[in-house]
Amino acid sequence: MAPAALAAGLLPAQTQTPHDSQFPIPGVREDTKLPNGKSQRDEILKAEYEQNVKDARDLAELARTFELDLEKSDRFVLSVGLLKKLDDMEKLTRKIRGRMKK
Repeated sequence: MAPAALAAGLLPAQTQTPHDSQFPIPGVREDTKLPNGKSQRDEILKAEYEQNVKDARDLAELARTFELDLEKSDRFVLSVGLLKKLDDMEKLTRKIRGRMKK
């Protein structure tokens, strides 16, 4: 029914939206250009991607050191350093998740 109604002009045709409007960045206009001619939106996304990659590497390294420290510790003793590393891993994860949800 919908294709016939669309052909008859009863329903508005859905047009494809440009890439910029699909993923808006709060506070950044879609048509803002930097002095070098590049899109401000693209540069922000590139910087956030690079920061996500860096934070993911840091998170992986922190997880490796956590594993080694956990293997070295006794099953009856909980190290405050291990809890600190868990908190740091959680902070990094939240930062990455927050940037990716924009």
